[in-house]
Amino acid sequence: MVDLESEVPPLPPRYRFRDLLLGDQGWQNDDRVQVEFYMNENTFKERLKLFFIKNQRSSLRIRLFNFSLKLLSCLLYIIRVLLENPSQGNEWSHIFWVNRSLPLWGLQVSVALISLFETILLGYLSYKGNIWEQILRIPFILEIINAVPFIISIFWPSLRNLFVPVFLNCWLAKHALENMINDLHRAIQRTQSAMFNQVLILISTLLCLIFTCICGIQHLERIGKKLNLFDSLYFCIVTFSTVGFGDVTPETWSSKLFVVAMICVALVVLPIQFEQLAYLWMERQKSGGNYSRHRAQTEKHVVLCVSSLKIDLLMDFLNEFYAHPRLQDYYVVILCPTEMDVQVRRVLQIPMWSQRVIYLQGSALKDQDLLRAKMDDAEACFILSSRCEVDRTSSDHQTILRAWAVKDFAPNCPLYVQILKPENKFHIKFADHVVCEEEFKYAMLALNCICPATSTLITLLVHTSRGQEGQQSPEQWQKMYGRCSGNEVYHIVLEESTFFAEYEGKSFTYASFHAHKKFGVCLIGVRREDNKNILLNPGPRYIMNATDICFYINITKEENSAFKNQDQQKRSNVPRSFYHGPSRLPVHSIIASMGTVAIDLQDTSCRSTSGPTLSLPTEGSKEIRRPSIAPVLEVADTSSIQTCDLLSDQSEDETTPDEEMSANLEYAKGYPPYSPYIGSSPTFCHLLHEKVPFCCLRLDKSCQHNYYEDAKAYGFKNKLIIVAAETAGNGLYNFIVPLRAYYRPKKELNPIVLLLDNPPDMHFLDAICWFPMVYYMVGSIDNLDDLLRCGVTFAANMVVVDKESTMSAEEDYMADAKTIVNVQTLFRLFSSLSIITELTHPANMRFMQFRAKDCYSLALSKLEKKEREKGSNLAFMFRLPFAAGRVFSISMLDTLLYQSFVKDYMISITRLLLGLDTTPGSGFLCSMKITEDDLWIRTYARLYQKLCSSTGDVPIGIYRTESQKLATSESRETASQSQISISVEEWEDTKDSKEQSHHRSNHRNSTSSDQSDHPLLRRKSMQWARRLSRKGPKHSGKTAEKITQQRLNLYRRSERQELAELVKNRMKHLGLSTVGYDEMNDHQSTLSYILINPSPDTRLELNDVVYLIRPDPLAYLPNSEPSRKNSICNAMGQDSREETQL
Repeated sequence: MVDLESEVPPLPPRYRFRDLLLGDQGWQNDDRVQVEFYMNENTFKERLKLFFIKNQRSSLRIRLFNFSLKLLSCLLYIIRVLLENPSQGNEWSHIFWVNRSLPLWGLQVSVALISLFETILLGYLSYKGNIWEQILRIPFILEIINAVPFIISIFWPSLRNLFVPVFLNCWLAKHALENMINDLHRAIQRTQSAMFNQVLILISTLLCLIFTCICGIQHLERIGKKLNLFDSLYFCIVTFSTVGFGDVTPETWSSKLFVVAMICVALVVLPIQFEQLAYLWMERQKSGGNYSRHRAQTEKHVVLCVSSLKIDLLMDFLNEFYAHPRLQDYYVVILCPTEMDVQVRRVLQIPMWSQRVIYLQGSALKDQDLLRAKMDDAEACFILSSRCEVDRTSSDHQTILRAWAVKDFAPNCPLYVQILKPENKFHIKFADHVVCEEEFKYAMLALNCICPATSTLITLLVHTSRGQEGQQSPEQWQKMYGRCSGNEVYHIVLEESTFFAEYEGKSFTYASFHAHKKFGVCLIGVRREDNKNILLNPGPRYIMNATDICFYINITKEENSAFKNQDQQKRSNVPRSFYHGPSRLPVHSIIASMGTVAIDLQDTSCRSTSGPTLSLPTEGSKEIRRPSIAPVLEVADTSSIQTCDLLSDQSEDETTPDEEMSANLEYAKGYPPYSPYIGSSPTFCHLLHEKVPFCCLRLDKSCQHNYYEDAKAYGFKNKLIIVAAETAGNGLYNFIVPLRAYYRPKKELNPIVLLLDNPPDMHFLDAICWFPMVYYMVGSIDNLDDLLRCGVTFAANMVVVDKESTMSAEEDYMADAKTIVNVQTLFRLFSSLSIITELTHPANMRFMQFRAKDCYSLALSKLEKKEREKGSNLAFMFRLPFAAGRVFSISMLDTLLYQSFVKDYMISITRLLLGLDTTPGSGFLCSMKITEDDLWIRTYARLYQKLCSSTGDVPIGIYRTESQKLATSESRETASQSQISISVEEWEDTKDSKEQSHHRSNHRNSTSSDQSDHPLLRRKSMQWARRLSRKGPKHSGKTAEKITQQRLNLYRRSERQELAELVKNRMKHLGLSTVGYDEMNDHQSTLSYILINPSPDTRLELNDVVYLIRPDPLAYLPNSEPSRKNSICNAMGQDSREETQL
């Protein structure tokens, strides 16, 4: 050990700064040794191998030279045959000896020497220890046969005319060609195409067989017919094509034997080649090949990346994408890692899609597959998540990786990404457009509870349609509903617009009202030129600029519209809706023929100051004059705007002082101090001053703070909103926020009960404990006891969310089976309950609230089939549950992402409408109900003016409910529990004359929504339903019909009574009060539908719900914003935000 330590040299005596900069030169030369690496490559053999084999470019040159050499030898053989003049006779010597001139012999010897030398050299370089492996190779044997005789003839001149089968060099040329192609692909750094190689091998094999047969027969017939090369070629073509004319045939047995041998070789070799080619062709069909670079640079294409491609997803994308005229010339390249299924393959073989859609099997994580799809030249890339997966988080992770891979490969390609869970959204913030499924889903379901059928409204807005659905139907509501469904959101610069150019310098509400009055378009929002934020209904104080971008709802965009002179637009004194006209106008000119509306503007100086209601004037004023509506001012007057001061909650003035004081102490307004995930937009909400203990959030469990164990014991003033979900995911937070937004009056807040299959985690409870009247309960909709405990008997809405565990099923469309059956049970037990259901597949909505004897629904089913045959994107829109907003599928919103390719503002507008984003100065979606006191307004245009002049609200549509009396046999049975009901046909026969007289006596301004006021329409409706459903033969006598109906009524009544007794017994067993359970109250005998942007002269009816975009109340406050002093977000500190779940 001491010796080893003594061998270590001592430190230098002095280490200077110069040594630090220049290094220790003296020490470098003492013990260091220069080492050279890769010495094995410096040998002569390795250098030759590098030149002839390893180096791509030099190897390619060698292969090309070798290929040319073999072709030259074949060419010299043909020249020798053409120059030869064989002597007459049939001696066998002509087979072994030929006439070869000296120059030709010299050239053939030279070629043979070079070829043999190259073959020996390559054999030496590729030698791996087994010499026989090199010698017994077929190319080496052929080289020896063709080259050695010529070399021997150098030393033995008498052998110069010896026959050598040089034509066999064609097989060596084929071998050299294959190697040359491989080196060519390596040299140009291009992925080798197996299909191209196999086709090349097949063609070269076929040519070699024909060339060998031609030369062989010609030589063997030297002792026979003395065939020339052309005759041999003719014979080979005729023979191989199995025609066999017989005019040219071999005579000698040797040539005949050679032909037989060549046919046998062809029968063995060619089928193998064809089999490999067919296999590669099938694989190419599966993988899709490559998208042409030339086409990518000269044509436009988009790429669709999905985990698995289903036929519904494909058709939704193609129908929505190609619905826009300027996208007709685009190609769609589908990049999917799975093999194309049978249905997709069948669709893509249709000529309409086969010319524009290209399917590539590959992964977005591989640069080779992205290169095949030419992602760097694509106009856009759509990345969709697979929602029918058991693990949706894993599906999101795959989507995130795909988005990263595309962004890394093609940074300039716009990304349109669909994500499932909101907590994963911040990973793809770089994408140009992102749609989070759970955010949109829960926000839409929440708004469905306070603004009925919001899901249907949004779905119709984001689908491209021409408004032609249902126009052939005799049903008036289907014509109106179908026509209004064609309304979409468009944009245009104000100064370039015919609609809005004249309103420059005027208020937004003035522009919106007069544009609707004059053109029938609904102006809903604007965006400044220098601002990216869209403002929905910024209010009457917003002044329109020439450079503003206007967003409006209309049948078609202004560029596709035609305008007529004002004189041509004038109608008679009584306005008539274009929906009720006898003739149908073209879609693109419908806005030009709507006419003007006569609006009563008496006493325009009188303005109501009672509030934002649409009530009649006082009794004294009624006696003096008719009700009047104030005009919409060009520039807002502060005194004329009845701002709905939601921040001060004037809606609670009816409460007692004690209640008001307790409410003010209980609630505050501010931003939620805790968010369950990163990326949620902050929303001003109703909050509690102190968070509720977690134990108090449990509805059915008592704690030390309260002793309530069921919803009834809490004594809520408003009806409940129950949400049945499997787990409390982060997306459920977006269900609560819109229902607790600051612009919702405290008096109208509904308690929210979360009925969860699994207990929520602590992060979620931390987020919801600040919201008032939010509770949860662990249970399932399968259990009647759980439903009764959570208060289903006095709930306003029951929202059934699709369960993640059942979203995937072995059979298509069976994923919704459990949800549908559970909802049907709720429908039968609690017929008065408003149930809103989410389904995985839109096709299953026909099973919602299913009635087997409902002939009206059967007629609607046939109407849906007809619309689908016409190619409609909204064939399902006439299903009553969808039209009423009682069923929704998130896949319907896939078109929102597709439509964003043309309308990049659609996602932002939809998020603002749903309350997912809040922009200062932007309005929000709400609704108002038309009561009897509001019927004096009469028309939609007058309502538009009333709202714009009073509160600044902008209406965008109507939700109308009509009676469906006598539509189903079940409803008739229910309505006549103890009476004998008559058939529909008999009712029509006995009531026909009364209906006509009653219809004539109706006043033209009647606004009742009861269908008894329109018996002629109902009679036509039932005739139409009866004709489409093809009902069976009638009973022969009316007596038998009455007896049958009576029996059915009694049976139906006993079934309803049995269900009612079941529910009441369970409530008594649980200790719940049965008061309020109205088991016989059936509200399902109605039909509801939406009219988006109806015509100005549309009549208002009782119980119509009008969709409004109300201005932001905070926009009317001073800059100091005193109302925000109650915000408790600062008091909570920033620590809670740091705990946000990643």
